Formats: sequence, structure tokens, C-alpha cells
Amino acid sequence: MEEELRRAAFGDSPDLDVWSALSSTSSRVRWLAAVVLGGQGHYAAAATVLDALRHDPDPVIASLALSTRASHHRQLGAHHLARPLDGAALAGVRSTGGGDPDGIDADGARTDALLGLAADSLGAQRLGEARGLLARVETRSWRSEVRRGWVAAEIELASGQAHAAVAPAEEAYGVATSRKALRHELKSALVLGTSLVVWGTPDGSTRGVELVECELNHSVAKGLHPLIWPSALVLVGHAPTVGATVIDRATKALSCVLRRADPVSRQVALDSPWVPTGLLRSGEPPNADPQTNFLTD
Repeated sequence: MEEELRRAAFGDSPDLDVWSALSSTSSRVRWLAAVVLGGQGHYAAAATVLDALRHDPDPVIASLALSTRASHHRQLGAHHLARPLDGAALAGVRSTGGGDPDGIDADGARTDALLGLAADSLGAQRLGEARGLLARVETRSWRSEVRRGWVAAEIELASGQAHAAVAPAEEAYGVATSRKALRHELKSALVLGTSLVVWGTPDGSTRGVELVECELNHSVAKGLHPLIWPSALVLVGHAPTVGATVIDRATKALSCVLRRADPVSRQVALDSPWVPTGLLRSGEPPNADPQTNFLTD
């Protein structure tokens, strides 16, 4: 079962039905299932699993559970709720060690926690702190390399340096594509496409829109709702000919994500400046800028 769950979490089947795995006796399998559920936007179900796993006797799983829960908070704009979880995740990894192909080990857990803290600082607009945390990251797995590229690109976007965001985003996209890690590939296409359209060169803008349009179609097909609404927002802002269909996709995806969130996360999202919940009320294009931090994983 673990191999099948790895394919769903980090491979070519992110739309896999993993509900039965939640009753597994293996904490690693349950964590993998929670990762998949989060990618599909089932945040409340994932939270139930992750909140239990944060007390797991395996310190690696406990740390990864904390970091994963933090990433789900960030995806709903709750960086302030994510930060203490990422801090606890980092404090809980007292040993070193790697070798797992997907970074499900002490080194991977430490990297996830540091990248999470950098993203939390970015959400709080403490860019210097975010850069300092990113500089501490040592990547020893493909997944860590991809996530480092995302955070590096987002820091440059938030700094108004879109041209500097392209290289780390391109690197993340290349690694994820080579690993056939579909959800990571799609997220990387979103980060790269956003970096290109914000940079705004003619060729870059064309490629960026094409990347995000393709990513959006695949995300819809796979039911990856947390990727759908930010992708649609990028297209609304930079490809105005996409029309009402894309706005409708964003509205439906965001509505679905919020319905599947736990009550605390849902309320935080509704109050967050990072989440365009006005879209749910008006159905009109939101006043959203792709440079804002709604990409952070």
C-alpha cells in the first residue's frame, strides 16, 4: 500500500482515492494519505489525520505531520497559524539522516520545516528573514529541491524581482517533470508561469500563460482544487480573453476548498487578505495580484 500512496502523493496519480488508507496501522501510510487528501483540497479530513500524527512516536512522521498541517494553513492564507507548527516541526527533528527517495526522513523533515518557516516569514512580509531561512536549507531529495525552488521564486516575486524568480521556478519545474511527480509538476508550472507573466517580457508572457492554461486544465481533470483557483486568478489578471469560464472555475474550486476545510481554517481563510473570498460573493474578477503569496505550499 505504501508504494501506491507514494505514487499518489509524489507521482503520477494525485487523484487516487485514498480514504481506505486512513485506517492503516502504518503512520507513514496515514501521513501519505493526508498529503494526498490535502492536494485534493480535503483539508478537514487531512487535518484530523495530521493532528493525531503530530504525536506519533516516530519523530520524523511527527515533524512531517506538523509541516504538512502548516502548509495547508498557508494555502488558506493562515501564515500565522502555520508558523508555530513549522517551528515545532523543526524542533522535533533532533537527528540527521537521509536516503529516502522522497525525503521521508530526518533530513527531509528538517528541510520541510525550514522551507515552511521561510514561507511563513514571506507571508508576514519579512523578506529578509525569509531569505535567511532559505539560505539554511540543504536539499537531499528531489522533493526538497522542488519546494526550495517554489519558495525562492515566491520570495523574488514578493520582492518585486520577477526576473529573478524565473530561474528557481524553472529549476523546480524541470526536477518535478523529470520525476513524473504530477502534482509537483503542475504546481511548478503555476509558479513558473506566474513568474513569467509578472516579469512581462513578450515571449515570457506568452509562455507563462500557456503554462498556466495547461496546468489549469490538468488540475481540473485531476480534481486538484487548491491549484485551480490560484491558476485561474493568474489567467484572469494576465489573459483577459479567458472570459467567464475561468472565473467560474476559480469560484467553484475555492468554494469547494472552503467547504472541505475545518471550521477554524475556513474562518481564517474568509478573513485573510491572501484569499480572494470576494470572488465567492460577487462572481467578478477579484482585485488579486499574482505577486501575492497565494502560491506557497
